[in-house]
Formats: sequence, structure tokens, C-alpha cells
Amino acid sequence: MRIGLVITLLFAAVGAHAADFGTADEAKAMLERAVTAIQQDKDKALRQFAAGEGGFKDRDLYPFCGGPDGMFTAHPTLTGKSLRDLKDKTGKALGEEIYATATEGKISEVSYMWPRPGETEPVQKITYVTKADDQVCAVGYYK
Repeated sequence: MRIGLVITLLFAAVGAHAADFGTADEAKAMLERAVTAIQQDKDKALRQFAAGEGGFKDRDLYPFCGGPDGMFTAHPTLTGKSLRDLKDKTGKALGEEIYATATEGKISEVSYMWPRPGETEPVQKITYVTKADDQVCAVGYYK
């Protein structure tokens, strides 16, 4: 009986931890909503993304975008900085890969190492990327 209780509590703790983070399906759905928002009103959408408003912030999920000049046009903390020059914690040029991968009308993936919010140890992060209007936009989730 005690072992069953311990196992139940362990699974509950693992499930609660997993609920703290967004899933692949949720990340992709948020990116699709972000593309629609850009198509309807790009300036308003970029403001919402940067501020985490309008349903564009869910746990560790949020859209970010970069303009044709390679600079972040929407990000919770990096707006105005270079997306194109961004490197992951292993030195991978993830900004360049995001720009090279993004294609209008298609969602693709870029994988890199990045710490979860509030942590310092990098883990694998998968980011869905696409192009909408003149924006390269993405939403990532942690594996």
C-alpha cells in the first residue's frame, strides 16, 4: 500500500512539473495564432508579443519576431537587439539558422541548447519558425 502511494505521488509531481512548461503542439498553435495576428495588424501584434498580451504568453511559450534587418521586433527582453547574431549556449549560430529556415506558409524547426527560464543549465529547445509578412517569427518549447 505504501509503495502505491509513493508511486502515485511521484507521478503527480512529474505531471505537475510538466504542466509548468508548454508542449510542442501548444508552441505550434501559438505560432499559427501569431501569424494570423501579424496578417491582421502587424504593429499591434508585435506590441502584444513583446508585452506578452493578447494570449501570447503561456508559461514558457511566447512568440518572438525579427525584421528584415535582423533585429528583434518583438521579444519579452530582446526587442531592438540582433536576432540574426544570436548564438546558443554552445556557440551555435541559431539566429542565422532561424532566418535561413523561415519560409512563408511553412512551419519548420530549429533545434538548439538554451536554459529554461530561471535556470542556467542549457537543455534542448525546439523552435518552430516561419515567415509572416516581412517578419521572421518563432515560438519555442523545451524538450
